[in-house]
Amino acid sequence: MRIVQRGHGMEGRDRVTLVPETVDDLWHLSHVLEPGDLVEGDTTRRIQRNDDQMRDTGGEREHLHVTLEVEDVEFARFANRLRVGGVIEDCSMEDQIGLHHTINVETHEELTIEKYLKPDQRDRIEEAAEATDAPDVAIVTVEEGEAYVHTVQQYGTDEYVSLTAPTGKGEYAQPRDRLFEELGSALQHVDAEAIIMAGPGFTKRDALDYLEEEYPDVAEKITTTVDTSGAGDRGVHEVLKRGAVEDVQDQTRIARESELIDELTERMATGAEATYGVEETYEAAEFGAVETLLVVDERLRSERQDEGDWERDANEIIETVEQKGGDVVVFSSEFAPGEQLSNLGGIAALLRYRIQ
Repeated sequence: MRIVQRGHGMEGRDRVTLVPETVDDLWHLSHVLEPGDLVEGDTTRRIQRNDDQMRDTGGEREHLHVTLEVEDVEFARFANRLRVGGVIEDCSMEDQIGLHHTINVETHEELTIEKYLKPDQRDRIEEAAEATDAPDVAIVTVEEGEAYVHTVQQYGTDEYVSLTAPTGKGEYAQPRDRLFEELGSALQHVDAEAIIMAGPGFTKRDALDYLEEEYPDVAEKITTTVDTSGAGDRGVHEVLKRGAVEDVQDQTRIARESELIDELTERMATGAEATYGVEETYEAAEFGAVETLLVVDERLRSERQDEGDWERDANEIIETVEQKGGDVVVFSSEFAPGEQLSNLGGIAALLRYRIQ
């Protein structure tokens, strides 16, 4: 995220002009923007004209500069864009004011938002700006007959490709090098500055030896190898849990979330300093017992928009924790730790001390 300008808007609102540079940045914005915010940017709109000289074409798309009062926001992950819908509050064509419109925000397009930024939303923008210069990372997990490539995003990990090549004896067995050849070919097309090689046993070492011989440009990007108990999603989780990604990309939030959710579940299992659920967490915050508050972004967003079922105000809990010296970590709902936290009610806390 590139921040172009900061300032103040109407009624003391924060006004930030920024340029999302990656799909991650669009995802971050989807959790910052809320109904009632103002979003200003360039767009196109189909305009109906009453012109006797113009053949009826159902309207022509024209370029406009608009300011919307936001009603809904959708992160279209696989379309690589953010859809922001609402009512036109200001426009370069006055006759369009008051009509509904949707801005399709894509990467490298300048956008201005005006809203009362909450502390965690301000932090999210800052973290996205800091992460711009962090290297893109891929995780390769290999075991006998299987190989997987996952790319690391700030909103989670995406499986880029899965490869299988039965080895050993039998009619369908293939030489091991066949699998390594397909892996090397796939990695040539992955947009990553650093690669982590992981898996059980010696297969990953054999794969690395092959890549060094046949795909030296790919092998140069492999920064470390990690022993895991399996490949695929299980292997990726172990890589994240052990902090291997953090060593390569300090700004990646996923490893931190994996570490925190593991700490939470371990403490819960032993009856140590932890709690979950909105009422229990609210009580701990009031006592000043919360060391680290964990909350899922989608749940936080729905509660802020009065679409949830919590009987406690989400902003009040966060503000209380921060006022009493606690940390707040907003989890991505796109990744496994966020899913685990969602199953616990979407909110939990690591405590300084146990409360009865």
